[in-house]
Amino acid sequence: MAFVLVSVASPLSQTAAVAAEVPSETVKPPTQELVVAAAPASSITRAVYQAVEIPKPVVIAPVIVEEVPAEAPAEATAPGSVAATPAAPKQAAAAPAAGTPDPGSAKAIAHDMVVARGWGEDQYSCLVSLWNRESGWNTFAANPSSGAYGIPQSLPGSKMASAGADWQTNPATQITWGLGYITSRYSTPCGAWQASESKGWY
Repeated sequence: MAFVLVSVASPLSQTAAVAAEVPSETVKPPTQELVVAAAPASSITRAVYQAVEIPKPVVIAPVIVEEVPAEAPAEATAPGSVAATPAAPKQAAAAPAAGTPDPGSAKAIAHDMVVARGWGEDQYSCLVSLWNRESGWNTFAANPSSGAYGIPQSLPGSKMASAGADWQTNPATQITWGLGYITSRYSTPCGAWQASESKGWY
């Protein structure tokens, strides 16, 4: 009688055998690393301020310069042409109104002579202001330092003899000579008044 040996193994035993073949080491999955960069160091710098006083503005008084108009250059004129008439000088302020003179006075004589020459009341007012300054309309006014004499202050007084021999005592003779002098030198009493205003004499 033969004996057959059959190795009977339980299915569980095969599983166990297979399980026994698995290495005992545990397999670790790959790891991930998160590297955080260090934050930059914060530094606080305080600004440095310096108080500076702002200088006050310097106020300079304006210098007023009176503008003097330049004289126009003389223009050459062609033969047969007429040269341009130069501009008239700036007129001074008008003399104050003289009003009506007292009849028979030296001023009344002068007023009649002014009107007879075709001049207006403005010219008479200039004449009154002019001779008020010169002599106060005194027929015998004499300037001891210069020798000027009479209402128009003729220098010398003897020049008035061309208007009459009684030049020393007659206001009409003095006024006649004075108006002639003004006409020849200044054209009008207001022209003479303007010269007196600017120079102090005429």
